[in-house]
Amino acid sequence: MQSVDTERSATETDKIVATGVHRVFGGTGERVHALGPVDLAISDGEFVCIVGPSGCGKSTFLRMVAGLIGPSDGTIEFTTHRSGQSTSMVFQEYSIFPWKRVIDNARYGLDVAGVSKKEGNRRAMEYLGKLGLAERAKSWPDTLSGGMKQRVAIARALAVEPEILLMDEPFAALDAQMRQILQEELLELWQADRRTVLFITHSLDEAILLGDRVLVMSSRPGRIIADIRVPFERPRSNTIRTSHEFTELTSELWELLRVEVDDESAGTV
Repeated sequence: MQSVDTERSATETDKIVATGVHRVFGGTGERVHALGPVDLAISDGEFVCIVGPSGCGKSTFLRMVAGLIGPSDGTIEFTTHRSGQSTSMVFQEYSIFPWKRVIDNARYGLDVAGVSKKEGNRRAMEYLGKLGLAERAKSWPDTLSGGMKQRVAIARALAVEPEILLMDEPFAALDAQMRQILQEELLELWQADRRTVLFITHSLDEAILLGDRVLVMSSRPGRIIADIRVPFERPRSNTIRTSHEFTELTSELWELLRVEVDDESAGTV
């Protein structure tokens, strides 16, 4: 396993560049340094996964990339090639509206963007179809399983055709079997269009299966302590899980992560 230096000069192919990013919460006397410094460059079309101990700032960083919160210091810059919505986000929770039918949920981002209902329905149905939900387009969310609800959330995020897809532990609430199915579906979808993805997960095997790179963050305040290039070629399938190389890389990543988890536990005693 080879670590690479995350502090490098931006290039023309970079999609996301974070420079000297810190995030501090709270006021004077109760300030929590959540993460930083973070220096990171993600290339156009890369699938990058971030792993790290609970509370290390993974989700905080993703929300800063999404523009939901700002950094306390440093900058996050994007290179986009068209106007309109450049990022879209999928959360861990089933963040769909219970009062909207499946197709209306999938079309929601397009409605906000001012896309006509006819075109919005076409694009929503395209992605619902890719995720196996075309026949449930008129269903209400309370009739769907957890896996179906998360498929709707992914379809909504993809329907706006963002240049950057942000995913915050999107499969964490699912059972093991459904999680593996959705991992495979996401892998197939991504390999078809190769959009830039930043993916947060606690699962090392999920990160290796999906990612081109796996970033390991330290305990709080979160820093990137390793940037690992995943050696498996594309297109990739679930069968790589059975390989010796997959098992070896999982173990090596865990050794890096275990030190940080141990440090975090020691700090709470």
